[in-house]
Amino acid sequence: MKIANKYHLTEQEYLQGELQSQTKHEFVHGEVFAMVGASAGHNLISGNVFAELRAHLKGKSCRPYINDMKVKIAQNFYYPDVVVDCSQISNDAYFVETPILIVEVLSASTKMYDKTFKLQQYQQIPTLQEYVMIEQETQLVEVLSRLDGWQPHYYEPHESFILQSVGLTLLVADVYDGINMSN
Repeated sequence: MKIANKYHLTEQEYLQGELQSQTKHEFVHGEVFAMVGASAGHNLISGNVFAELRAHLKGKSCRPYINDMKVKIAQNFYYPDVVVDCSQISNDAYFVETPILIVEVLSASTKMYDKTFKLQQYQQIPTLQEYVMIEQETQLVEVLSRLDGWQPHYYEPHESFILQSVGLTLLVADVYDGINMSN
């Protein structure tokens, strides 16, 4: 991530800028950070998780969002790969504030940021029940749950895991469907 500017923006300036920008930016403590494009593998993994959540939540009050829906924490805004929110969100909303589940697909450039700073930020969300981090380079899923005191649980190929927040069991193999891990 790169700082797009050296001066501080207001929340309104950031939100207006995002509506006009062709590049997504996260907004942290008044600073704007450009988001880099995602790889094909990253997109496939995110899409696989979103598709499973979308099918499971169809007809229910909770909704999954992918890539472009921001999460607001205090005056900061982040773009998780997949987020589930159960509140009534208007069709013209650009962010959620009450997610129950956040999924990040880890890349080499963001892995430590997602595992440390973003984890700390996300844990501040009172409604958040689970945070899932999915490796790209190897088949490994890490699930952290508020119910378990945010202790990590790791799942490897041929295993399944339960997203307690939405009552969905996923196979690690389904998360990585279409991914060629021999590269």
